[in-house]
Amino acid sequence: MSGERYLISVIVPVYNKEKYLRQCVESILAQTYVNWELLLIDDGSADGSGAICDAYAAAQERIRVFHQANGGPTAAAAAGIRSARGDYYMFVDSDDYISAETLDEMAACLTGRTGEIVCCNHVLEKRRETLPAVMPLAPGVYEGELLEREVKAKLLGREERLIPMSRCMKLCEKSVFAGNEQYYDTRLRMGDDFNLIYPALLSARRLVVMERAFFYHYRYVEDSIVHAYDPNNAESVERWYQAILKIVRDRRVPDGEMLLNREYCYMMLYVIKNELRGPRDGCVRRIQRIFGSPAVRERIGSARVSVRGRGNALLYLGVRHPNRMILGFLRVVVQKHDASGRGRRSEGEE
Repeated sequence: MSGERYLISVIVPVYNKEKYLRQCVESILAQTYVNWELLLIDDGSADGSGAICDAYAAAQERIRVFHQANGGPTAAAAAGIRSARGDYYMFVDSDDYISAETLDEMAACLTGRTGEIVCCNHVLEKRRETLPAVMPLAPGVYEGELLEREVKAKLLGREERLIPMSRCMKLCEKSVFAGNEQYYDTRLRMGDDFNLIYPALLSARRLVVMERAFFYHYRYVEDSIVHAYDPNNAESVERWYQAILKIVRDRRVPDGEMLLNREYCYMMLYVIKNELRGPRDGCVRRIQRIFGSPAVRERIGSARVSVRGRGNALLYLGVRHPNRMILGFLRVVVQKHDASGRGRRSEGEE
């Protein structure tokens, strides 16, 4: 427990997760590391989540609760950052949980230097299976030129990201968030974590990637906003693009706009998949309106990318050539895939 001298602020944005919230909080209470505080940010929950937060705060002086009108995950995370008292921050989603040794093991990697971030791996908790997930970036300590060359220069424009752009699975020295509030857009439904973590990673001076360290348990929830149809998805990605464009320009990221356009192509795979899952009436018109925009065509046309897997290859074909025949074929493929997935899930339901 060599890192006990650091106060760690664990920030948990909470919105309508009463089914999972107790397991999340209990996993934090079970930490072998003792120098922590827990901030529960109730983002206007309409279920019993707020009452659960209050009950824990009443029983534990290290737990503080903040109730606010619903503003989305970015607004909740930003509220936690503003109120945190710790030297380091860690985010945990309220439907996830962490292993008991998480803070202890991650804090052991700290030096107390300004701008350090420690990253762990995670476990994907699905309904019928548990899968370990290892980030592509090799374990080790990255500083100086190595950090610039092998990490910061490669954060954008890769189908498989070197580091998950999740706010979770990271222990961050507080200064990496300082001044980045200008980039946060609370209206984002896609890429909201990216806006929070990308500028933080660019601000890092020391990055530690732990070996193995499967501490974070990510619960794959079928009805989460990532997996449901969102009619405002394309608009959200456009807002994300403008926010990241400001970051790469402000930070003078080498080849930043070219890399951002490549990242944008991968984001647009989610957009076309989302629309293919939407209402049948007007599906082709919606996609053609989105992908027929001159700005969208220019970004996609200027950034050829490689994609892995037949599914993504087909989606990328639709992104580049959104004609009626291709889109009609893609809609059938996506609908059949979703239907087969629902069938498999129902077999495992009790």
